[in-house]
Amino acid sequence: MNIIGRLTRDAEVRNLPNEKKVVNFSIATNDNYRNKQGERIEQTTYFECAYWISPKVADFLTKGTLVELSGRAYTSAWLGKDGEPHAGLNFHTSQIKVHSSNKRTENKYTEPKKTAKKEISNSKSNDSDKDDDLPF
Repeated sequence: MNIIGRLTRDAEVRNLPNEKKVVNFSIATNDNYRNKQGERIEQTTYFECAYWISPKVADFLTKGTLVELSGRAYTSAWLGKDGEPHAGLNFHTSQIKVHSSNKRTENKYTEPKKTAKKEISNSKSNDSDKDDDLPF
């Protein structure tokens, strides 16, 4: 199953007792339709998500980021501290595609790319200095 939505909060990495790590985050999906009276109805569904493959993705998963997730959905029910019943939708995520990110994520990850480009251009200039005596 695939779902597309925006993160409602920054992802967090939890360390489990068996030395495994899980990335937990929440997304909201939006759907809209027209009822019999012609009124537009908007419906938002929230999913609590878990990703077990790599904790490094938490760096990219910040509030507002648009993601497409592949995995399986399941429901959970529990009694709250107040004794009231609650229910929720969960998503066991197997693949994440980031479609857009917010400003904070973009700023965080453009710096390393610029540095890498700089290093490449510096190494090219050093190579061209060595090639100065070539006839072409």
